[in-house]
Amino acid sequence: MEATREIYWNIGHGVVIPMYLLSIAAVAVLAWGFWKRLPLYNLGKPLDRFDRYDERVRRMIDEVFGQGKVARVKDGGLPHNLFFWGFLTLFVGTLIIMFQADFFTPLMHVNLLSGEFYKAFSLVLDLAGLVALVMLGGLFCRRFVKKPEGLETTNQDYVIHQLLFAILVTGFLIEGARMAATELQQNPGLAIYSPVGYVAAQLFTSFDEPSIRTTHKVLWWLHFALVLGFFCAIPYSKLRHIVTTSINAFFAPLEPKGTIGTINMEDESAEQFGAAKVTDLTWKDIFDADACTSCKRCQDRCPAYATDKPLSPMKVVQQVGEVAETNPSASLCETVGQDVLWSCTTCRACQDICPANIEHVNKILEMRRNLTLMEGAFPGDEVRTAISNLEVNGNPFGLAFAARGDWAEHLPVTRMESGEEVDILYFVGCYASFDKRNREIAKSFVTICAAAGIKVGILGKEEKCCGEPARKLGNEYLYQMVAAENIELIKGYGVKKIVTTCPHCFNTLSRDYKDLGLEVPVEHYTTFVNNLLAHDRLHLKPEPFVATYHDSCYLGRYMDIVAEPRNVLTAAGARILEMDKSGYDSFCCGAGGGRILAEEKLGTKISEKRVKMAQETGAPLLVSNCPFCLTMFEDGIKTGGAEGDIVVRDLAEIVAERIVAQG
Repeated sequence: MEATREIYWNIGHGVVIPMYLLSIAAVAVLAWGFWKRLPLYNLGKPLDRFDRYDERVRRMIDEVFGQGKVARVKDGGLPHNLFFWGFLTLFVGTLIIMFQADFFTPLMHVNLLSGEFYKAFSLVLDLAGLVALVMLGGLFCRRFVKKPEGLETTNQDYVIHQLLFAILVTGFLIEGARMAATELQQNPGLAIYSPVGYVAAQLFTSFDEPSIRTTHKVLWWLHFALVLGFFCAIPYSKLRHIVTTSINAFFAPLEPKGTIGTINMEDESAEQFGAAKVTDLTWKDIFDADACTSCKRCQDRCPAYATDKPLSPMKVVQQVGEVAETNPSASLCETVGQDVLWSCTTCRACQDICPANIEHVNKILEMRRNLTLMEGAFPGDEVRTAISNLEVNGNPFGLAFAARGDWAEHLPVTRMESGEEVDILYFVGCYASFDKRNREIAKSFVTICAAAGIKVGILGKEEKCCGEPARKLGNEYLYQMVAAENIELIKGYGVKKIVTTCPHCFNTLSRDYKDLGLEVPVEHYTTFVNNLLAHDRLHLKPEPFVATYHDSCYLGRYMDIVAEPRNVLTAAGARILEMDKSGYDSFCCGAGGGRILAEEKLGTKISEKRVKMAQETGAPLLVSNCPFCLTMFEDGIKTGGAEGDIVVRDLAEIVAERIVAQG
């Protein structure tokens, strides 16, 4: 017999019209549910996320069907992917059956579901359904039996899992009932191409045909009702993320990572800076709450949450949605809590791992802007003092700006005010200029440049803090003030290239300053040194040593510089023992987001936790690439009781010690 089957067996084609009418009604309920949510999103300020349309569509297709972001976390990610692909395959198979029965057969008199194609079709759908069912069981056990810490479970979660189970199980039972009355009797050889259906058919072998037909019809309508209920429930339950998370892949930012909106501080008509209420955020910030899957990946990766601070990025996003839905006029900062907002290190670990393209950090920064610019709030008196020092002296330490270039005495460095030509401007930053320990980084970098024949210029006493800590704390006014002065100097000297040893300066000068008119190329010293080695302009004598390497958040996750520093370390003779959290998964040192200026009063110290991770590798040396990280780790080693077990050094120091003089 030909390999095929009768579509609508036992149901009859008379069901087609009511089936389509009910399906259209379910889709209408779904669409109406989302239509009713549009006013909620429109509470937010305008934001153009429809630019570069083709690029957005391509990314959305890739993320939705590739599920690459979901797969990054194996626990839960892989089962979710397999379930998604299995369920999607069943949905596509249903569409093929629909087109065959209602279009190809009556209109074109063609049967695609026959012969070898039908055998493959049946086998693929059965296996896809089995995978979906098994993975759903695994996800059920993970959530309700294993119960991962921090993963909230509600009655709605039980209902959703039961609904999905019921859809899959009734689908197989329908197939089994049909096969028991048809294929097992008339074409047993075809039954092997529906292995799960074949097993289900054994449940009905003791039934007579009228009983099988009655059971099949009841199951068919039950299955259809469950599917309709599934579609109707999407906009009114957690299933909403099926649509919103997919769409959020289209709305995700295309700007460089970490881009912050620059406020027009000269707008005299502006009555509000930052986000005091949910209406001060953008529509995308509110939409993010609907896209959130509550997977808690952001929470798991958050260094503040991991050290017992009150910040949960997931909860912040959810609170934005709750306030928008229940009380848009409520104080957003009071709802979230100041301790929560000040705990953020802006490391972007939350956004990097989020499978839903949610933008956590900028929400927090907008609320910080309100606290700082509108309410004059700071995380502590020490921060208030540092900000005041920065405003008066151009550095947070309150030291005389005239001493900013003293570290370079007797070194081959040119002051830009001399008017001499230089190859690069070295933007030193506050810590390498004033902090005794970090001055060694600056000196090492100058030594490297001298060995490579690079003429280095510095602004010296004219240089001011890049403004990054103040900006991340919400003080946009002070940031723009010092940034404007730095930009005017850099432009005035006709600088062709800038190199920094601080990832925070690097990120700020290369990205943020562009909004204020600076177009000079900026590079971090790790890639600069890597290029010198690659082009044979710098020669090192490798001296074997064992070390673990810390990826600064602002170099790795923000700027995608992960391999180059390791290349330099390897060239210097390093055997690198990687920490469990490294590369894009690196754990913050605790200094970002302006926290370098603040005392860590809540929970345990982030730096101590990171130092412990370094100790666990067994390496005696922790290598950093950032003055903030170096400062935090030296403190973490002392307060964490790790003295004598591990020391921290900057990559520039290691390179400078291994330079081979060129004849």
